[in-house]
Amino acid sequence: MSYPRARYLGERGESSGVFRPASAEPDLMMGEGGTRVHYLGTGASTDGQFGLYRWDMSGKPTGPAPHFHRTISESFFVLSGTVRLSNGERTADATAGDFLYVPQGGVHSFCNTSGEPASMLILFTPGAPREAYFEELAEIATGGRTLTDAEWTELYLRHDQYMV
Repeated sequence: MSYPRARYLGERGESSGVFRPASAEPDLMMGEGGTRVHYLGTGASTDGQFGLYRWDMSGKPTGPAPHFHRTISESFFVLSGTVRLSNGERTADATAGDFLYVPQGGVHSFCNTSGEPASMLILFTPGAPREAYFEELAEIATGGRTLTDAEWTELYLRHDQYMV
């Protein structure tokens, strides 16, 4: 394995880093008193290299059913609390410091069933516009909108989400 092709060809470097303090307000609330999502690095802000999100879950049970992605890998790093992580074959109650990498096509799911708050980082590579997916899910949850099976399928297809 070697380094990828150079993306920066300047001679002296530049001041282009973006800082986000830990005290920044969440970018999205998933349901009333539910998950707070922080957009740390979006596909747009990282020039498509990755998407990184902090997922702060309340004690309410939350998380997607088993699914896979065709175009993106997904990684999970638990910061605090307990998050049930599954790689499609094995499920573990992951705690601070535990990590799960799922390549394209890998079945996976996550859920906070502990009844206590939990926090984790979610990394998508390459950077896809996942914010639109998260925001639509939040709108459905808070607006009380009910989707048909066909509407759910269409939503998932638009966002590279294939339910198992």
